[in-house]
Amino acid sequence: MNKWWQNETVYQIYPRSFNDSNNDGTGDIKGITKKLDYFSYLGVTMLWLCPVYRSPMDDNGYDISDYEKINPEFGTMADLDELIKKAKEHHIKIILDLVINHTSDEHPWFKKALADPNSKYRDYYIFKPGVDNHAPNNWRSLFGGSAWEKVPNENNYYLHVFGKKQPDLNWENPVMKKDIYKMINWWLDKGIAGFRIDSITFIKKDQDFASLPADDNDGMVKVSKKTQNRPGIAKLLKELKANTFEKHDCMTVGEAPGVPYDQFNDFIGPDGYFSMIFDFHYADVDVKNGNEWWDRPDWTPKQFKQLLFTSQMEIQKCGWSANFLENHDQPRSISKLIKDKNYQNAIGAKALAILLLSLRGTPFIYQGEELGMTNFHRKDISEFNDLSSIHNYHAAIEHGYSKQAAIHYVNLRSRDNTRTPYPWNNQQYGGFSQTKPWLEMSGNEDRINNAAQINDADSILNFYKKLISIRNNSEYSDALIHGDIKELTDVPDNVIGFSRHDQHHLDILINFSNKEETVKNYTIKNLIIDNYKDIKTTTSEIVLKPYQAIIFESEA
Repeated sequence: MNKWWQNETVYQIYPRSFNDSNNDGTGDIKGITKKLDYFSYLGVTMLWLCPVYRSPMDDNGYDISDYEKINPEFGTMADLDELIKKAKEHHIKIILDLVINHTSDEHPWFKKALADPNSKYRDYYIFKPGVDNHAPNNWRSLFGGSAWEKVPNENNYYLHVFGKKQPDLNWENPVMKKDIYKMINWWLDKGIAGFRIDSITFIKKDQDFASLPADDNDGMVKVSKKTQNRPGIAKLLKELKANTFEKHDCMTVGEAPGVPYDQFNDFIGPDGYFSMIFDFHYADVDVKNGNEWWDRPDWTPKQFKQLLFTSQMEIQKCGWSANFLENHDQPRSISKLIKDKNYQNAIGAKALAILLLSLRGTPFIYQGEELGMTNFHRKDISEFNDLSSIHNYHAAIEHGYSKQAAIHYVNLRSRDNTRTPYPWNNQQYGGFSQTKPWLEMSGNEDRINNAAQINDADSILNFYKKLISIRNNSEYSDALIHGDIKELTDVPDNVIGFSRHDQHHLDILINFSNKEETVKNYTIKNLIIDNYKDIKTTTSEIVLKPYQAIIFESEA
């Protein structure tokens, strides 16, 4: 049976960088509310807001100090209530980020845990005694260094899988879990449509807390080997769903790295923990390991499409996909996936748009993606805000890379690439604010901005608008939303080809290279959309120009 959330088109907002309504250099909730007409114009039906909760912002809001208060830099709870209400009037739903693997070290629970070792809150987190005046084990944090931080004046340490200001919650504690469930239900009762659930596969830790053989010359081992998608997580996720999401007709999107395909049914099947999950197998084609940015494979279009179709087919077996090409943790897709810089323009951006909006699943468009925003180029590590970027820079140097090489790799992969302020026009600071923004702009807002595209019928923005309309409001909607997906294997290696079929049979062809490619034995019956203005065909051949992408009904 079809679910309502399968029909959504989601637009992800990084609130700090979207629109500054009070000119303090930081985006805010009122700034989002002011742009609701734009979202209606574009055709999106749901907004996902990255964290707006009270936070010291050590990790850009993913370190929460109060789940039920709004961070003052974003506004007030009244501002959020107004956004939810007015968005509903625009037929737009709101989902929030849910960060429940860890809190900030400034959360009252953690402050009480530190202040009193006998407090019930000490067991809300994971504290362990030191061993021979060292950390309890050799686990390495995802942001570098030990995953353990010493408690002042005690021989105890607390666990932080991420930054040291992000202590992990103890999901073995039923009292802590009840407090989390209460908070989640409070938000759902308030009228939001659901959550994107952050780093959820880390909530189960191996309870032996044992060291493992070192995997690098620092004597430590990746913390994920003992904390990511570990045995016993199923029980925790079933309880979470039963006590919260299942009580509401909400949409849940799990950030679930580390889940093998043979477990996808548990996560997104008929009785799965979530409505859908993000699959990172194809998104991380540009790095061998998401935590070592300098280890970059020279991937090919054939390899990318193999990863993509494996993901699509495995998900189709059991459930629903959350499709994305970029987000707040990824670089800009046009810079990453369009290898030839000559096509990192409207042609390449429109090809990626056809890919994203034709796949089976709910599409997630990240702010600025609809403009074809590109990566920046920073010259010094001091220009970065992202904790992971700073860690990778220093780690690359420790692995023998020069400062020049390290900054090169960080520029390619930095999470700050997608966190730069949104360019609304070509004025100073891109019309995002009249004050210097919290993070430097991308640097090409004079060319790539919303105002330059919104009245241009051939712009990337209006191409997205047209594609969204075809997907959501046309005779092809059933095929593009609910139709099965099937890879077309009789195409060249550089061509991504697949069909979507329901009452209509649609074929999608995307030339993922800078050379012409000929696809044989296909005849276009009805061309629905094309990122070029013309296409070369014969009676049984389609010649695709570099990075040309089309959706069509075929004679077959």
